[in-house]
Amino acid sequence: MTSDMQRATFLVQDARSVVVLSGAGMSAESGVPTFRDAQTGLWERFAPEELATEAAFRANPSTVWSWYVWRAMLVRSVNPNDGHRKIGAWQRHLATQDGALTVATQNVDDLHERGGAQEVLHLHGSLHAYRCLDCGTPATFDPASTGVRADQDFGNHDIVPTVACSHCELGVLRPGVVWFGEMLPEDAFGAAVAALQEADLVVVVGSSGLVQPAASLPLLGRDAGAKIIEINPAATELSKMADVYLPSTAAVALPEMLSGVV
Repeated sequence: MTSDMQRATFLVQDARSVVVLSGAGMSAESGVPTFRDAQTGLWERFAPEELATEAAFRANPSTVWSWYVWRAMLVRSVNPNDGHRKIGAWQRHLATQDGALTVATQNVDDLHERGGAQEVLHLHGSLHAYRCLDCGTPATFDPASTGVRADQDFGNHDIVPTVACSHCELGVLRPGVVWFGEMLPEDAFGAAVAALQEADLVVVVGSSGLVQPAASLPLLGRDAGAKIIEINPAATELSKMADVYLPSTAAVALPEMLSGVV
């Protein structure tokens, strides 16, 4: 009898156009907290409306900035896991076979890039990008300059960084993430949709499937004819629709699934 892992491996071996869709679980094994896990999730500890909206930022920029700088420093303190590295290796392998692998992530960290993946599509923005609040012009900022460390409580700092905006000169800097109530980056989302329409395999890793519109992306691939592999310790709404569901984590399942390929 063919196991689910064997079926997943067969799909991987046949695939030439792949889209990997990753969520918070992808980086959890590297030590990046997720948002919705009971007791340990960030939204168990902090209220989204106080930290992840434009209204919250305008009302209390120091608290919001402290939280995002703390998260940026936390990400700097951890390393990509074996799942990140395997995805990067798979992308390089397919490129040598006249294939392609697109990574589209809901994560705002840079662990996919540090794991070797190129041209990652950040559907929810990036902790490592900054822009003007009013005109959107990109700006540079080094969170390490604040003195915040990953092992400190983020609320102990008074941070309101300012920059001279090169476009509007207002200089109101904000983190380059997508806050609640904001649209996803049009370029990243459009590129993900285009890749899914050409894919023969979609691999969904570590996503709760609760956050729209990103949660609908696997179904776009399925409707275009792609096979779907889901990797997640707990079943989601997608699990029963996936061609293969692997109840495991990224760092465990991806190296095994790709062992005969990269």
